[in-house]
Amino acid sequence: MDKRKRRVRHGMVKERARILVVGGGYVGMYTALRLQRRLKRELDRGDAEITVVTPDPYMTYQPFLPEAAAGAISPRHVVVPLRRVLDRCRVLIGEATAVDHAKRTVTLTTLATEEEGTGGQQLPYDHLVLAPGSVSRALPVPGLADHGIGFKTVEEAIGLRNHVIEQMDIASSTRDPAIRDAALTFVFVGGGFAGVEALGELEDMARYAARYYHNVRPEDMKWILVEASDRILPEVGEEMGRYTVTELRRRNIDVRLRTRLESCADRVAVLSDGARFPTRTVVWTAGVKPHPVLAATDLPRNDRGRLRCTPELSVEGTTHAWAAGDAAAVPDVTAAEPGRECAPNAQHALRQARVLADNIVHTLRGEPLETYEHAYAGSVASLGLHKGVAHVYGRKLKGYPAWFMHRAYHLSRVPTFNRKARVLAEWTLAGLFKREIVSLGSLEHPRAEFELAAGGKPSQDPPGNPKGSS
Repeated sequence: MDKRKRRVRHGMVKERARILVVGGGYVGMYTALRLQRRLKRELDRGDAEITVVTPDPYMTYQPFLPEAAAGAISPRHVVVPLRRVLDRCRVLIGEATAVDHAKRTVTLTTLATEEEGTGGQQLPYDHLVLAPGSVSRALPVPGLADHGIGFKTVEEAIGLRNHVIEQMDIASSTRDPAIRDAALTFVFVGGGFAGVEALGELEDMARYAARYYHNVRPEDMKWILVEASDRILPEVGEEMGRYTVTELRRRNIDVRLRTRLESCADRVAVLSDGARFPTRTVVWTAGVKPHPVLAATDLPRNDRGRLRCTPELSVEGTTHAWAAGDAAAVPDVTAAEPGRECAPNAQHALRQARVLADNIVHTLRGEPLETYEHAYAGSVASLGLHKGVAHVYGRKLKGYPAWFMHRAYHLSRVPTFNRKARVLAEWTLAGLFKREIVSLGSLEHPRAEFELAAGGKPSQDPPGNPKGSS
C-alpha cells in the first residue's frame, strides 16, 4: 500500500501529513498542543508528524510581563518551555524567512546556519500553520532606535525593571541636578494594555522602592504617558478609560492625550504639544504590526499586511494553509456589521488555535470543517498592586475587584498546572513578604566584569559600566 494514502476508517487520517507550525506563541503552541492530543495514534504510527519552528524555546504569557517587570512574578514563570509541553512534536529553534506555498516549502535559518555557511535550509510540509505573531510598530521618530525600550518580550520586561531601579540609583548618587532630573523622568508612549499596565506596575514598584533611598521620594519622579488618540484602554470602554486616566493622574502620572512623541534624540523627549523632557527612559508600546515573514510569502494579505482568512481559519484561496492570531485577518461572524474582523488579541488567539487544530484534523480525516465563532467577552487591566479596571460581559469594575478579576482570569489562562501553581505560590509569598527592589543589570552583560579583569574591553554601551544595564 502507498504509505501516503490511507483509508478513512475509525477516524483515521486518509494520507500521511507533515504539519509545520511557524511560531511558538499563543496560536503556535496551543495549535501544536491540541494537534498532538488529537493525532496521538497517528503520531505513534508515523502517519503524521508535527514540526514547530520558533525563535525561542518557550512561549511567553505576555499578560504577565508587567507583573514580571514589577517583581511580582519570577521571569521563568512567565514562560512555558515548548519542548516539555510539546513532547510529541519536533521543536526547531530558528526563524522562518520565506514561504513558498506553491512548492510547500519554508526557508528557515537556525542557530547553526551562520557557522555552517550553507545559507537557509528548506523545510517541506503538507499542512502549514502560519502563526509568527507580531513585532513592535516603530515609527521613524528621531532617536527612537537609539534610546527606545520595547515591551513585548520577557527580556525587555526584566531589562526595563533593572533600568528603572538603576535610574533611581543614578539619581541617588549624582550631585548634578540635570542628571538627576533626567534619571527620574520616565516616558511611556502608547495607551493600550501594554503601555498602561507596564506604567502602572512600574510606577507602583518605584514608589515602593523609594522608601529605601535616603534622598529619592516618589514625588521626585515624573511618569508621563503619551497617547495619540483621545482616550486610553479602548478595550475596556469609554467610561473605564476615563476612570483610568483619573486614577493615573491621582497618582501624579502625567497623562497626555492627543499627543505624539516627535523626537527622543539626545535623550530629550519632545512631544507634539511642545513639551520637552530630558529623560533616560522612553518605553515604546505604540502598537504592533504583522511579522515581516508574512511579506515573504505567496499567500494573500490585506492592506494591513495580515493574511486573509476564512471563518474556518484557512488562508483564503488556498488549500492546506492555515493562520490565526496576530498574523490573520479572521472574519468576525458574530458582528452585526459585515466585514468586521476579530481583534488580534490573546482572547481570540487562544480560541482560534483550538478550532484551527480541529479543522486540520477534520481535513486529514475528510470531515466537515468548523467555523470560528466567539463573541468578545470583555477585558481586564491591572494598574498596579490592588488597582485595576474591567469591563466583562457588560459589567464594569474598578479598583480591588477589577484587580482581583485580572489575576483570577489570567491565572486560569496561563498554560500548564505547573505554571499556575508556581504563579499562585509567588503571589501568596508576595502578600506575606516585602517586595524585591534589586536590580540585576549585570545579568545582561555577564562577561563584562571578567573582560575587564582579563584586560579586555567590555562589549557594551555605555563603556566603563560593567554592572549597568543601560
